[in-house]
Amino acid sequence: MNEKPPYRVAAGADVAESASIGAGSSIWHLAQVREDARIGEDCVIGRGAYIGSGVRLGAGCKVQNYALVYEPASLAEGVFIGPAVVLTNDHFPRAVNPDLSPKSAHDWEPVGVTIEQGASIGARAVCVAPVRIGAWSLVAAGATVTKDVPPHALVAGVPAKRIAWVGRAGEPLEPASDGTDSWVCPTTGEWYVPDETTGGLALAQDATTTSPDSPDPEEAAR
Repeated sequence: MNEKPPYRVAAGADVAESASIGAGSSIWHLAQVREDARIGEDCVIGRGAYIGSGVRLGAGCKVQNYALVYEPASLAEGVFIGPAVVLTNDHFPRAVNPDLSPKSAHDWEPVGVTIEQGASIGARAVCVAPVRIGAWSLVAAGATVTKDVPPHALVAGVPAKRIAWVGRAGEPLEPASDGTDSWVCPTTGEWYVPDETTGGLALAQDATTTSPDSPDPEEAAR
């Protein structure tokens, strides 16, 4: 008797035999998961979504309906991809060569989008490879990302620009009341400080560079 796999593949989904699907994950109707893709545990691939060959998804990712994740994209744990998002993979897209001969797989070099832990990409946003979307950042719906996004940045527009900072809960951060360059999440009380390494923010207790005047995050949350 065939043993039931520890994940769900809905009727009509197309999953390559060489793809790896983690336990607890769900692949919904009309989704396509290409050869050698690696999907972590507890992921959700929505209706009509496309996961390209060799794409990597960490545990707990959600790819909503009709999103296109082209190879060689790499998504860390807990990444959210909204409906109809596109992660591109070609610097200079052409259907044909200069002599009008059809381009083959050997006529161009795919470049991928990298998305770090906990980041979210809003509905119908486009991320133009190669860009890196920093941890816990948020790309607004309909944005077009052409440059790297630092951790905890909220970017919007075409081309996307930073308009605010966000915390791990997704809420916009507020300036700290103590006059330092720290930021505070109004929902969780977490404190964030500038991270010189990434150009973004970091959770105060994890930061490599902190202001000596920054309060202890545990004390601030009380």
